[in-house]
Amino acid sequence: MIEQEKIVAPEIVSCEVCFKEIPISEATSVKATDYIVYYCGLECYDKWKKQDEDSESSKNS
Repeated sequence: MIEQEKIVAPEIVSCEVCFKEIPISEATSVKATDYIVYYCGLECYDKWKKQDEDSESSKNS
């Protein structure tokens, strides 16, 4: 009898910015203090980073 290999679906995460679902192996991640955020690419990471910088500058004003 021939055993079939089980196909394992890749672990999926959502992009922090656009919420696109992507395999974790393809995601870009940033480790924060207590969690990890994932991005589908550099464009979404840049948007997130700019949003974070804008919110910090408005706190200091």
